[in-house]
Amino acid sequence: MTDQAVDTGGGRLSAHPATEDHFLGRTRELKELRADIERAGLDTLSGRKAPRARVLLIAGRPGSGRTAVAEELVRQVAERYPDGVLRARLSEPDGTPVPIERTARELLAALDVQAPAGAAEDDLTEALRAALAGRRALLLLDDAAGAEQVDALLPDTPDCLVVAVSGGPLTGIADVRPCTLGGLDTKSAVELLTRYTGSVRITVDPRSAESLAEACQGHPAALTLAGGWLASRPQAAVSDLAKRMHTDAVEGAEGADATPLARVFRLVHDQLPGPAARILRLLSLAPAGLIDPHTASALAGCSVGAARAALDEFVLLGLLRAVDSPLPEYDVPGCLHPLLRSFAEGQERPAELQLARARMLERTVRLLQSCRAITETDSPQAREKLQETPPALRFPTPRAAEEWLRVRRPALLAAVRVAVADGELDTLARRLMSQLVRAMAAHFGTQAAAPDLYGVHGLVLDVAERRGLHRERAAALLNLGDLDAQTGRTRDALARYRAALDAGREANDPYATRRAMESVGGAHQELGDYDRAADWFGRALAERLARGERTEAARLYGRIATAHTYAGRYGEGLRNWRAAAAGYRKEGDVAAYARALSELARVQEYAGRPEESLRTCQEAAEWARRADEVRLQAALQLRLADTLDRLGDPTAARLHRAAAERMLNEEQSEDDSSAEQDANACEIRSAPSED
Repeated sequence: MTDQAVDTGGGRLSAHPATEDHFLGRTRELKELRADIERAGLDTLSGRKAPRARVLLIAGRPGSGRTAVAEELVRQVAERYPDGVLRARLSEPDGTPVPIERTARELLAALDVQAPAGAAEDDLTEALRAALAGRRALLLLDDAAGAEQVDALLPDTPDCLVVAVSGGPLTGIADVRPCTLGGLDTKSAVELLTRYTGSVRITVDPRSAESLAEACQGHPAALTLAGGWLASRPQAAVSDLAKRMHTDAVEGAEGADATPLARVFRLVHDQLPGPAARILRLLSLAPAGLIDPHTASALAGCSVGAARAALDEFVLLGLLRAVDSPLPEYDVPGCLHPLLRSFAEGQERPAELQLARARMLERTVRLLQSCRAITETDSPQAREKLQETPPALRFPTPRAAEEWLRVRRPALLAAVRVAVADGELDTLARRLMSQLVRAMAAHFGTQAAAPDLYGVHGLVLDVAERRGLHRERAAALLNLGDLDAQTGRTRDALARYRAALDAGREANDPYATRRAMESVGGAHQELGDYDRAADWFGRALAERLARGERTEAARLYGRIATAHTYAGRYGEGLRNWRAAAAGYRKEGDVAAYARALSELARVQEYAGRPEESLRTCQEAAEWARRADEVRLQAALQLRLADTLDRLGDPTAARLHRAAAERMLNEEQSEDDSSAEQDANACEIRSAPSED
């Protein structure tokens, strides 16, 4: 095992033989649940077809095995639903309800349906229902905090089935079939203990095993911890633990340890070595209850290796679950999270907890920096910075970095949300958000990462508004506006850009101000208000000219020309394209000058000046040749052909079309040859040495 950021020998941790997944008991409950799937509902009895999916509710206290029962039911009936099983957790480990739009987006992603970044809750749930229409799928909605969460996600088809897991009833959803869980029967409870202790210790003292099961009230989570504790102590008698549990139940009947789970958790915690107990307590701070060795290492201030060893030990004790993941990752059972938090708050000073959070966020920031830096292989500065990174924070390859980012994405997004909500670590939160945005853009691309980036930029805006950071507020608003514009919400984008302009002016930030002005113009142009578009582009142009930014000024002349052209004001369009072309030529940008002449020729043609357009197009083609812009040359040759056709010279038009075709074919041949050379070079580099 290595202390590298990604354990390339990772994979699912080997489980203790006693903890291998195998469902126990609940035969009656499962039989009733399966029968409820087919049982007629009120709509069917009245002669109407059921309008929505059937909902089965599995209710019980945390740790009662309600999720395990739901998963077993899904396993038993999954073959009836050929379009697959969708899973979602509707509450955070601390009990906070997950926003419906986030759940709907995750379910849409599981269905390979792309949803626009920043889409509203109603749009996402409607898209989910549309995606499930005509399908026969099964939805497992775990840890539902209330009926409204489940109701919003219900498919509008009776061919789907929803299995909801909750602590209580889901009042408000019609025809819900509830199944409330108590403890396991004695036989199943003893069998669960046997998986940890082995059969000998149970066989020699079956009454003590039954007594221990009774003390745990058949509670699966409590039995798991009790079994893990016994497994780690081969010399301990089952009777001793049973007596201790009964004694603690009498002495602490009205105290904080009133439940069997709390009593056995205290026993396990108190008998851990001090450093391990502290790591365990601090896991309550892990975002989304998802832990990897780096998170545990940063929280406790220990090495990655020591953290990994402690986490593996916690799995054997039943305190954590190993996640089925290509990287070492662990999950805190939801029933233990409140106990971990209570012990952490009771035994750690507030300053220590805040320091642990800060260490965790700082480690995450550095991992994200390393994750992004490994993609910048062409930059000597990036390579040098990467070499200065401690080995424990390095990724062996860009692919390993991308895999880490993909696997840890839920935890990273949760870390951002927690950091922003904390409010005391805003500097770290801003750094974390900045690095997460850059890493996602580097590995996934801005378009693919847009939904996540929209949420992160929204959190940046929250921090900026809370702390009165006008420059950061302007940047967040501009980023959000861009994402709104890309998804067709142009009016929303316009409102963002106007707010960004105000924030940029308050911050006295000329970059944000100019960028916002131009974006406001772009939004007006998209909305078809070309007069306002030209006006706002003109304001941005004035700012650029005042600062002597001639290249940017030339580009803005082009945008003004485009707005006037769309409005049919060809004279203004021509004047501004000439100004753009002059600016590019003065700056020595040959390719941009050729493109500006090309657009000038297009407007001349719109204005009914074909001879002028022909001359300008020929000039543009010559400058494109000088700039070695083959595709632009070919496009101009085709435009020349079209113009010559209109002027009554088909022979010359055919020559220009042939020239365009020849250019494109030659470029394609060069691209193919270059690709073949690259492939040969790769084969040479990867060939084994004759030595």
